[in-house]
Amino acid sequence: MMAQHLKDKQPDLGITDRDVLCVAVAGLCHDLGHGPWSHVWDGMFIPEVLRREPERLQHLQGWTHEKGSEMLFNALVKDNNIQLQQEDFDFIKALIAGEPLRTPHEKIFLFDIVANKRNGLDVDKFDYIHRDSHTVGSPISISLDRIINSARVLDNQICYDIKDANHIYEICAARFKLHKIFYNHKSAKAIEYMIIDALLAADPHMNIVQRIDNPKSYLYLTDSILERIEESESDELEPARAIIDRIRVRDLYQCVDYKCISWPARRPFLEYITPQRIVDAANALAQESGQDVDILKDDVVVDSSIMHYGMKQSNPLDSVKFYSKRSADVCAHPQPGDYSLLMPTYFAEVLLRIFSKNKNVFGIVQAGYRKVLKDLQEAIESGRIKACDPAECSPTCACACHFAPLIQDVPAIMLTDIDDLASAPTPPATEAPSTPKAKAHSRQGSFSFSGMGGGTGGSASTPFFNNNSFTTVPPNYVPPSPSAAAAKNRKPRSKVLQNKDRNVSGSGNSSMESIGSVDSASTTTLVAGSGGSGSSGSLIKNKKRERDDDGEGAPVTEREVKKHRLKG
Repeated sequence: MMAQHLKDKQPDLGITDRDVLCVAVAGLCHDLGHGPWSHVWDGMFIPEVLRREPERLQHLQGWTHEKGSEMLFNALVKDNNIQLQQEDFDFIKALIAGEPLRTPHEKIFLFDIVANKRNGLDVDKFDYIHRDSHTVGSPISISLDRIINSARVLDNQICYDIKDANHIYEICAARFKLHKIFYNHKSAKAIEYMIIDALLAADPHMNIVQRIDNPKSYLYLTDSILERIEESESDELEPARAIIDRIRVRDLYQCVDYKCISWPARRPFLEYITPQRIVDAANALAQESGQDVDILKDDVVVDSSIMHYGMKQSNPLDSVKFYSKRSADVCAHPQPGDYSLLMPTYFAEVLLRIFSKNKNVFGIVQAGYRKVLKDLQEAIESGRIKACDPAECSPTCACACHFAPLIQDVPAIMLTDIDDLASAPTPPATEAPSTPKAKAHSRQGSFSFSGMGGGTGGSASTPFFNNNSFTTVPPNYVPPSPSAAAAKNRKPRSKVLQNKDRNVSGSGNSSMESIGSVDSASTTTLVAGSGGSGSSGSLIKNKKRERDDDGEGAPVTEREVKKHRLKG
């Protein structure tokens, strides 16, 4: 659609039907190489296997799903005896990989359509953001047709109308939202790690990873591999089956703690906070407190999910050129004031989460993680570890490197209105009194620099080192099992529900008496079928009742009964 639009709107570009067809084929085939569970396979499972067995799997180093797509495309063309010119064949594969240098004689702007490595704005992103946001019930209110119709080739790249800059920004923001809320949801991430562990346990016996360089074997490597492991009765696959059973009964790996880290401050956290350090700290704390636990390195997962707008820490719109209807043949990068000034300092962050595979050590693993976090803070404050990368850091970020000069005692700071900041000479007493300035609002005590959190008087605390008060549990805490939690949250059956065989009339005193007999703290209103129908069916609805001054539940009125009868 994008290629056809450019061909129709700008015939001077010389786009041919052959170009449109090659772009369409590349768009359809560019994700063929994704394995089971998409990015879980090529972004988590494959790297972990290669890390564990680098020598045996040396021939698979550097494997990506784009390479898998090319492999399957080669097999598809060969097995089906598709007659393609070699230059078309090479062009399609270069489009899939997003590598224009492989075919330098082709129109370079066409590479912005399928796998855009210039700014990330391609039809693949348009498609999955629109699809996934609609699937999860939070559809974006942006017309993708409008964005595509806005596209225009200038300076050998795809540009957009400046009036659509905010719409494009919203697409990038929607990408971040999907990653933040849905793709990286703690339960989804826990299940992903459990799937990886199941595959790792099964791989030595099923040769799973070896299939990625064999197109015929890889073709049948789908999500159904979990079912194949489950139905197996092999003793070697018992550990993998046990993990899958835990997924089925919702006995998931537990997220014991989490913290958001700004982009420039990420490196020391990612390098210092490791499963081994957490396990060592947790075992030491358990020994001190007399807890009889023995935590292993494999019991803990340190997950660092990078979430961004599409171009890591950079504003993706900085890499997009725009034009205006008054100068349709001239393009330029926009300034922030051209579309909005409400921009984050960084367009990426890291969500650091600690998972425990064994729920029985939930509390002590959290305590171990927090001990490691405290050790990291002390190492940064002493200068043994650099807080962040100066090349990526800005003076307005909340990184620890900026509070070094501020940790001395800081006097109380008075915050005033902006008018009070302008000093003016005191008028002579003989002149008419000047209009009084706005009254200053004095706030004494702590002062937060760039969102660091608590006051800086002698403290080097930032949000990265503060303990998460919403996740804090005692070191001996053990979460309830899924079945126990379900039983605890199950609502008790009311007397009316226990007597479900009784038919309640839709009118008259008997129905009012039945309704009035329900416990006033959580009234269950029983409304018969529509009046006069003779139906014995009933609508049961739980409704919280406000208590009056005497502590009794407010009575159910005849009007409410009629209202619920109409709803039924």
